[in-house]
Amino acid sequence: MRRILAPLTALLLATGVLAVLLPSAANAATCATAWSASAVYTGGAVASHNGHNWSAKWWTQNETPGGADVWADQGTCTGGSGGGGTACSYPNWVAGQWYAVGSIVRYTDGNHYIAVHENPGYDPVISNWFWDPYTCTGGPTDPPDPSGFVVSQAQFNQMFPSRNSFYTYSGLVSAMGAFPAFAKTGSDTIKKQEAAAFLANVGHETGGLVHIVEQNTANYPHYCDAGQPYGCPAGQAAYYGRGPIQLSWNFNYKAAGDALGLPLLTNPWLVQQDAAVAWKTGLWYWMTQNGPGTMTAHNAMVNSRGFGETIRSINGSLECNGGNPGQVQSRVNAYQSFTQILGVTPGGNLTC
Repeated sequence: MRRILAPLTALLLATGVLAVLLPSAANAATCATAWSASAVYTGGAVASHNGHNWSAKWWTQNETPGGADVWADQGTCTGGSGGGGTACSYPNWVAGQWYAVGSIVRYTDGNHYIAVHENPGYDPVISNWFWDPYTCTGGPTDPPDPSGFVVSQAQFNQMFPSRNSFYTYSGLVSAMGAFPAFAKTGSDTIKKQEAAAFLANVGHETGGLVHIVEQNTANYPHYCDAGQPYGCPAGQAAYYGRGPIQLSWNFNYKAAGDALGLPLLTNPWLVQQDAAVAWKTGLWYWMTQNGPGTMTAHNAMVNSRGFGETIRSINGSLECNGGNPGQVQSRVNAYQSFTQILGVTPGGNLTC
């Protein structure tokens, strides 16, 4: 075969036809950012792998281009950041080494940190004054959401891969307009910790944002406190748990409705019909209600009282002080996972 093809190749080169048939470096596309198994890609995102650019058809993580149907081959590429490179090639942190503002290091916990104040090699996890967590995925980053929310839509999808379509990211962002202090108070670390804490708790309450309404229908008639002067105008069995925080009881629907300017006492079904309303009730409780605790969950996070205090404010009478350690640990596990996604340390006082 070589003796036959060699003259043909020479002929094509002589006539210039081969230059048309074979892609040249000048004609090949520039390689996009190298694909990373840890990065999250949404539909339309492009990454390079093994000398080709690949386009994601839908949300994906840890699915190798060329080996999964989620990726569409966009052809060969040259240069750029392809070829298996990574944007996470920052040096390891060294104790006692001087770091200027903006220096990025990889710490012994595997996470990256950026110097926000110059320092002589202080430990990155000792104080937020000198270092802040730095997200380094090696893949594309989402453009910042216009709302300024510290959780991107891709990160939200990563946190809740099996969520009910009712719980939309846009619904959450819209609801945040009613509570402008949520996840926007304090340092970037505190903002991300609060967002992670809220999402971890509501994820626990709803089975990963799967359930819109309480699943135990036998409980429904119990949530009517007829002793309230306004009673239960929607019916005795109408005030069961709904939404991300599983709002329940007629007095909670009354208080939430009054605060939000919504007729929730007479129409509690709004919470299961409108995603923005559902998210608003969750944020209302988070921002304004102590529950069985001594402070709101929002105050617990922005004052660095720890994730454990948010559990106490939401369901402390049943779970804290040894009441149900398994449920507490489930919430903590979700919180730790979400803070890792956001590239931030979880802080202390995780349990109650």
